[in-house]
Amino acid sequence: MSRAAVFLADGFEEVEALAPVDMMRRAGITVTTFAVGGSIDVYGSHGIKVEADTSLAAAGGFGEFDLLMLPGGGDGTKNLEQCARLLEELKTADEAGKMIAAICAAPRILGRLGMLEGRRAVCYPGNEEHLKGAELHPECRVVADGRYITARGMGASIEFGAAIIEALEGKDKADDILKRIQF
Repeated sequence: MSRAAVFLADGFEEVEALAPVDMMRRAGITVTTFAVGGSIDVYGSHGIKVEADTSLAAAGGFGEFDLLMLPGGGDGTKNLEQCARLLEELKTADEAGKMIAAICAAPRILGRLGMLEGRRAVCYPGNEEHLKGAELHPECRVVADGRYITARGMGASIEFGAAIIEALEGKDKADDILKRIQF
């Protein structure tokens, strides 16, 4: 069974985080949410409080995870970017060949780390300059290129979740979940 780590920082876009988490869990993927701040209570960009499963500070490492996921949201992305431990964990995961997914403004984190160099990618409009060396596809809602999945924003959250499921569990499982949720 696949395992995914989802990182939540204050100001995260609620739908971009929770729709894919819900879909992954429906697909049988073990998902753990990690609060990046000092508390496991994390507040989304629209004031919705979410209790993460645990904190980044309490995590030993992410070697057992198949995929690391970053939701967007303007302030949420800024807060993720300011977390040195998260940036180091992303680098370690990348070097280990793990899958990494980011939506909305969050792909800029991957771009700044050089992970999208030579890869097809998409992000929330206005963040393109941060995707160093990426081949941008603004006409797409979701782009999967090798181990990386990027998406435009909240409106693409369901497709983003499906792309993650397809990458981890196969197209049939992703199609089954889309059918079950009436997409």
